Amino acid sequence: MARAFWKPTAASASTPSRNAYMPKLVEQQQLCDNRWQVLDDQQPIPPSHYLLPLARWLAAREIAADGAPFGVIIDGDQPLEELAPTLAELPLIAIHFAKFADGRGFSTARLLRGRYGYRGELRACGDIFRDQLFFLQRCGFDSFELPDEADQSWLQSLHDFTVSYQAAAR
Repeated sequence: MARAFWKPTAASASTPSRNAYMPKLVEQQQLCDNRWQVLDDQQPIPPSHYLLPLARWLAAREIAADGAPFGVIIDGDQPLEELAPTLAELPLIAIHFAKFADGRGFSTARLLRGRYGYRGELRACGDIFRDQLFFLQRCGFDSFELPDEADQSWLQSLHDFTVSYQAAAR
């Protein structure tokens, strides 16, 4: 069963914790509240903790000048060359997985960590599964948006294996 990526609505921009679907979030291997809002191309910028689509970020980088925590959300198939010059300005990059079988987000994370030297937070969101968390972490992801049905076993999956054949991105 594919899970739809959360699409922001006009109501969600004002009070995300009450009006919008807020997926569970794993940060620093702990389950926590997700205070980040995903904005579309038209929604006004909230005071804090928002993710912009890549095109909106590239078109209007000055909107984050007030110092509010922000980031961008990209698809795994988006080229990184346009984003590369602005990486130092981004505390968070969320990579959206449209389908669980699409591995391009894994490659994108490895490229961001390896080739581009990105040191900020990388978040996996979209159609991800428990069995992928360990490998997502090894590719450089720091945080993960989980579906509603996720439970404590999802956190345990970060430690499913004790031996790895390849080096981790972090």
